[in-house]
Amino acid sequence: MFPRAKALGIISKGDAILLEEKQGKHSKGEGLFYRPIGGTIELGERSDETLIREFQEELGCEIAIKSYLSCLENIFKIEGKIGHELVQVYLVEFKDKSLYQKEVFDVMEGEKITLARWISKEDIFEGRKVLYPDGLAKLIKQEPCF
Repeated sequence: MFPRAKALGIISKGDAILLEEKQGKHSKGEGLFYRPIGGTIELGERSDETLIREFQEELGCEIAIKSYLSCLENIFKIEGKIGHELVQVYLVEFKDKSLYQKEVFDVMEGEKITLARWISKEDIFEGRKVLYPDGLAKLIKQEPCF
């Protein structure tokens, strides 16, 4: 298996970040975990284009890319299987400013529907919420734009 290339978009509102809530097995155990909106970069697609497509597909909205933040290399193990991701992380914003007033978003991934909600940075930094990919909490904590 080869590393997967992904792109994730960080949207912040005050002291919170919009994160998709997922349930299942993860590298720290089993249960709820969170990740920013985004997904796998398709062949021939630039990572910023991936974000624009993913936000449209998953949330049905348009975003603007504010800035590139970093690339994270996420190597993890779930049930003895190794996963490896190269994750391009961007700071993004909603084009429709009224979306910042929504508390919960439906996230459509094919036939599967999950939720995204505003999660406080303090909950992430204090370990009350599990955030993926690894290294993202540290990146958010040290970035002056947050």
